[in-house]
Amino acid sequence: MNKQTGLSEQRKALVKRVKKIVIKIGSAVLTDNGVLHRPTITRLADDIATLKKKGYQTVIVSSGAIASGVGKMGLRRKPVTIPQKQAVAAIGQGSLMYAYEEAFNAHQMLVAQILLTREDLTNRQRYLNARNTLITLLEWGIIPIINENDTVAVEEIKFGDNDNLSALIAHLIESDLLIVLTDTEGLYERDPREDPQARLIPVVEQVNSQVLEYTSNYSGQWGLGGMRSKIMAARKVTAGGISVIVASGRKEGVLQEIIKGKPVGTLFLPQKATLSRKKHWIAFTLKHKGDIIIDEGAKQAVLEKGKSLLPSGVVGVQGRFSMGACVRLVDQKARLIGKGLANYSSSDILKICGMKSSEIEKKLEFKHSDEVIHRDNMVITNE
Repeated sequence: MNKQTGLSEQRKALVKRVKKIVIKIGSAVLTDNGVLHRPTITRLADDIATLKKKGYQTVIVSSGAIASGVGKMGLRRKPVTIPQKQAVAAIGQGSLMYAYEEAFNAHQMLVAQILLTREDLTNRQRYLNARNTLITLLEWGIIPIINENDTVAVEEIKFGDNDNLSALIAHLIESDLLIVLTDTEGLYERDPREDPQARLIPVVEQVNSQVLEYTSNYSGQWGLGGMRSKIMAARKVTAGGISVIVASGRKEGVLQEIIKGKPVGTLFLPQKATLSRKKHWIAFTLKHKGDIIIDEGAKQAVLEKGKSLLPSGVVGVQGRFSMGACVRLVDQKARLIGKGLANYSSSDILKICGMKSSEIEKKLEFKHSDEVIHRDNMVITNE
């Protein structure tokens, strides 16, 4: 068996197991010079409707609200300030959803709009509520269409881009495959816009530093994040055992080709899932609020023995945070060790650092836990 045949069989084996798909569609695919391109939405809706008729459950993460609003307003460039982006998104979101609704109505299929901010997924209860809503919609045969809620999101709670949002959604619903549709054929060794001879990479076994070197932050006038954000999203998704394919959304019948296992775009192979759903949420969804600095003994206990972090191993704190906040664990040379949920606020940790667990109550006049971070709420990560 030659290499090309082996790759083809590998793809076919992966897609054969797929039942639940998240499809991320970028602004560069959906718009033409900032104007919503209705024929593209119709074409993609036809493709997705065919998948649904074959029994696949599909969730769409769609960009395009801001670009759609820009087109309706007749603006030449995407707004820069947050209030302007929020206003333009409010103008464009209705048109975007109407276009999807009209396209799927032709197949007698219903869609549901879901707008999210990072805060919706960093709060554990709201995270679970969002999951339950999405699962219910899928069980009813409805196609959820998700976008970041640009009309209310501010920098502190933005996902950053819809590539990242699609990665979080893929884990939220335990998808089998994330398809990222963009304006290029996939991941190239070099930016094909600068080098027409650049080679398309058909398969990425693991996202590492070499793969990141291939990426470009160029995203065009209407996009955000470029190929690098897609690779970082693939890193998060594959870490949870989910396959990712980045391909051109401008190619006719691209989704059908992907599901048939044809060599379309770049396939990112799933890694062996080692994190529980909760730990993946801590590692990839939550933003850290501060750092806890630990000594060498605690570092060894956490890394090599799988222990919880006790106050005796803490030497300092950076930043201000409350109990339950997500924090990073760093050593005394500021090297990242992991992330976790703090059982005490930053001010309380400063009071008990270096102490034995038996001394906590005497010092604070209360005691939530023996551990500063329990192992069940800790993730060893390089993120």
